[in-house]
Amino acid sequence: MGQFFVQNFGCRATQADGAALESLLAAKGLRAADARAAADLVVLNTCTVTSAADDDVRQTIRRVHRENPAARILVTGCYAQRAPEELALLPGVEWVVGNSHKTQIADLVSIGNGALDNGSRGAGNATPYHGNIHVGDIFAQHDFLSAPVEDAAGDRTRPNLKIQDGCNNRCSFCIIPFVRGRSRSAPAGQVVAQVRGLAERYREIVLSGINLGRWGREPGSQMRLAGLIRLLLVETGVERLRLSSVEPMDFSDDLLNLMAGSPRIAKHVHAPLQSGSDRVLRRMHRKYRPRHYADRVLQARALMPDAAIGADVMVGFPGETPADFEDSRRFIESLPFTYLHVFTYSERPGTPAAEDPAAVPMPVRKERNRILRDLAAAKNREFRERMVGRTLSAVTLHGTGTALTENYLKVDLAGYREPNELVDLQIGGVTGGGLRERGCMPSPDR
Repeated sequence: MGQFFVQNFGCRATQADGAALESLLAAKGLRAADARAAADLVVLNTCTVTSAADDDVRQTIRRVHRENPAARILVTGCYAQRAPEELALLPGVEWVVGNSHKTQIADLVSIGNGALDNGSRGAGNATPYHGNIHVGDIFAQHDFLSAPVEDAAGDRTRPNLKIQDGCNNRCSFCIIPFVRGRSRSAPAGQVVAQVRGLAERYREIVLSGINLGRWGREPGSQMRLAGLIRLLLVETGVERLRLSSVEPMDFSDDLLNLMAGSPRIAKHVHAPLQSGSDRVLRRMHRKYRPRHYADRVLQARALMPDAAIGADVMVGFPGETPADFEDSRRFIESLPFTYLHVFTYSERPGTPAAEDPAAVPMPVRKERNRILRDLAAAKNREFRERMVGRTLSAVTLHGTGTALTENYLKVDLAGYREPNELVDLQIGGVTGGGLRERGCMPSPDR
């Protein structure tokens, strides 16, 4: 019986796809390997959001082929959808399967008895066919491409359930719509069934998507994301739901009020910002202005005083002047963020921004990144210090002696606790990057 190993790159949606692939392969009788070196089949579930992400994938392919020459390598995900021929030329790659065909992977590689399929090899030929490409038009896909998620995969305590895929936006820096296709939603009944099953084994479930706030926005749909969440609270026993990233204008009053009013929804708002400069947002083709964004964040803080509020921020976008950056910095400083994910702009071939001649020098981009990271660290420290002496609800994580609070803070535990449990923790102090439970002695370097 064949063994497989799935390695994921990139965003939560990719992680969720990887968990689904593991379930599909296991259903065919294949066994999960503990390491790539022990696998007969290595599935690389890729990201292509930046050129650096592509480089990482290519290096990994070469490393896998070097450490395990007998392994059959299948490359899938966003890079596979964007440039299948490029990947098919790399040594060891036998299949390239785009997002358009991702749910067919288990059938492509296996046969009924669970052994890896040799169908791509000629009769009597021990050399596998190199570069078997399965990629179609992603924009022709109208159904939600999904597969059952039965466990928490690599996270082991917080399953990540993708309920939306694709994106209808055309941000000038982003390749994702062209590798994920148009926005598509998992049917409500399917989401309820998946959450009901996961809730029997896990305390917290994370809902994710490429553009999660667009769930249910297809023509003719009568339900939006807030309505789906209400349905999940009524129809399932899930103890805690957490929303991953939601575009700012999709944090409607209805959704924010629902989050604030339910103890079963994590108090955690992540709304991508990208820039606090009106001029840069226009050049990015983002659909909101700074004043719109601020309104949503301030409303969230008013309703949920202790919520985590985070954002993705990009520095060094083409044409970002010193004045633009200072506008963005001041805007960020003025808002009650508790953390930031700060990215240095990286040219992504195939996007309009990559053709913009007004490139910001890389040293300037890196310095702007440092400034915002320092600002984010100060805001995060201030937020954590406010939590000292409080009692916070958290889910215990697997094998780390830590827990994650509903407002997205890591807590070092005072003693052993079973993973995958919801607990109330009394906070005794701050650590270098998180909190510690009362009774937990600080480590010497904290």
